[in-house]
Amino acid sequence: MQLRDYQQQAVDAAIAHFRHSSESAVIVLPTGAGKSLVLAELARLANGRVLILTHVKELVAQNAEKVALLSQAGTVFAAGLKQKDSSGKTVIASVQSAARNLTQFSQPFSLVIIDECHRISLSEDSQYQLLFNHLLQQNSTLKLLGLTATPYRLGTGWVYQSHYHGKVGSVEQATFTRCIFELPLRLLINKGYLAKPVLLDGLAAQYDFSHLVPTEGGDYSEQQVDSILGKTGRATKLIVGQLNQLAHNKQGVLIFAASVRHANEIVTLLEGLNQQVALLTATTPGNERDQLISEFKAQRLKFLVNVAVLTTGFDAPHVDLIAILRPTASVSLFQQMVGRGLRSAPNKTHCLIIDYAANGYDLYYPEVGSPRPTSKAVPVQVPCPQCQFANIFWGLVDNDGDIIEHYGRRCQGLAEHAPTTVPNQCSYRFRARICPDCGGENDIAARVCQQCQSQLIDPDKRLKEVLNQKHHHLFRCQHMLLADVQGRLQVQYVDIDGNPFYRQFALQTAAQRRALFALFILPHQRAPGLKPKNYLTAREVVADQDKFRMPQLILLKKTNKGWQHLDSIFDYNGRYQFNASIT
Repeated sequence: MQLRDYQQQAVDAAIAHFRHSSESAVIVLPTGAGKSLVLAELARLANGRVLILTHVKELVAQNAEKVALLSQAGTVFAAGLKQKDSSGKTVIASVQSAARNLTQFSQPFSLVIIDECHRISLSEDSQYQLLFNHLLQQNSTLKLLGLTATPYRLGTGWVYQSHYHGKVGSVEQATFTRCIFELPLRLLINKGYLAKPVLLDGLAAQYDFSHLVPTEGGDYSEQQVDSILGKTGRATKLIVGQLNQLAHNKQGVLIFAASVRHANEIVTLLEGLNQQVALLTATTPGNERDQLISEFKAQRLKFLVNVAVLTTGFDAPHVDLIAILRPTASVSLFQQMVGRGLRSAPNKTHCLIIDYAANGYDLYYPEVGSPRPTSKAVPVQVPCPQCQFANIFWGLVDNDGDIIEHYGRRCQGLAEHAPTTVPNQCSYRFRARICPDCGGENDIAARVCQQCQSQLIDPDKRLKEVLNQKHHHLFRCQHMLLADVQGRLQVQYVDIDGNPFYRQFALQTAAQRRALFALFILPHQRAPGLKPKNYLTAREVVADQDKFRMPQLILLKKTNKGWQHLDSIFDYNGRYQFNASIT
């Protein structure tokens, strides 16, 4: 069997990597790209024994089928498939079964390949880590390779430390050392390997999840979501009614619900419209789940509703309508849901994807590597002034697509390094906290200086000390207005009680314009790192008011001439933001 060109390139990348390195590696291929064929070819070419791991029995069976297609059949070790044979040159196993039967894996393997490797937990007592530690005891030079369509985990970030394109990943919380190959989704669609996606926002109605706040884990809590859904009135009924109409000329409809309660409501409404529908949740018994999926794949069921169980490891190529009725803060999860409908099938030219949750993601969005800070944020490209790396950060753009603001902190590029040395992240910081002892730049949330190890002053502690002095005032900003007053730039800050504070800047001389840049333009810039205009007049600055951010707090001192500006405080989340003190 002949591999597609990109599949062969992925195989070649893995071989080239492991010829000169024992570092763990990851390959990124979109859903539907044929990861099973890539890992099967690698297993065929490997000199030693190969263990292929995944988390669901459907993928175990699929990977075993592809291994047998390209070479001699492997042995399967998965309780769900009622097979437990670890004797083959290639063993295809579920991680759950393998981790519970470590003694069956005491013969050394040379290579471990993990399908859907973004699911690996860093916890030392996780099934993956327990199995890896056991296998390394049998062979200390064991090679580790992961395959995934979405190399990102909410809460921990990228699954790799560095990328072959020259960018940094998650240095401290990554399972794999290096991403060695990545294929963009658009290429597969343009070549006709995947069905064309038609992505629409909700047509009949939409839920408003814009006020949701992600949990520490990175996504939204079911309790928050259910609370909003309970106030949506007739939205779900209107949405289900539209899906019922659209389904007439569709082969299969897959619905992603926001919660179990929400899913039951959807099922009840569909059944009331005389539709054949099934529901899958995390508590659906295994035998029942298998039966329902089989009926859906055989097209005896038109609708399949699920709650967070069919984002990976589910293959039903006939699906040509996907309805997303749940919010997510993760680009990766959104793309996983959409990917369930992109496989090609007979009589299928495209897949209709309707986002009723107004997630607002473009199908081709790159993963940014941090939680989405606001529902209006989109990925923006920000070049580093120091190394010229093209960073992808969350940001805001205007109607022309120009960047208004970005939320990046540090350049994600890798500094130039010799092939035999460990790559280091570019040192440029778009936003920084300056150490008062050595002047070194640190992350804005840092508590210890990376350069001199000095304890950085807690901003609340500093504010408390200053405010305990006489004649100091903490001005809590609510608005910032710019005006051209007889050729001078006037900056008016307004506090929560409507009180104003003014600063003025002259622009007649080069020295005055440099002072304006240092005291106002640079600290107030919403998109640091992007070269600002060379402002010559106050009118030019006023015209670009949207490009400047307002400080949360301004520290003032009363003098004989009035209030004097001491400091503007940005990126502040302490207690004085809500309860400013005056002395």
